[in-house]
Amino acid sequence: QEDLAKMEVTGQAGGGMVSVVMNGQHAVKRVTIDPSLTDDIEMLEDLVTAATNDAVNRIKESSEQQMAGLTQGMKLPPGFKLPF
Repeated sequence: QEDLAKMEVTGQAGGGMVSVVMNGQHAVKRVTIDPSLTDDIEMLEDLVTAATNDAVNRIKESSEQQMAGLTQGMKLPPGFKLPF
């Protein structure tokens, strides 16, 4: 779990025009926005939302991959999921 907390992922939207860096505890560390987007606030809000959601999904995928590696070979009951 410590490794997951230390991990950083980058979510992107708008072809990389907006990026959000988030750690494994879902804390946003950095947001980068292409200056050309400042003219359309509504689109900018949508892209920040999309980039944040992309980062959350990447954390989830990384967590699942790491947990699968840790539990590989363990005989767990069907439907049993870690972490608790």
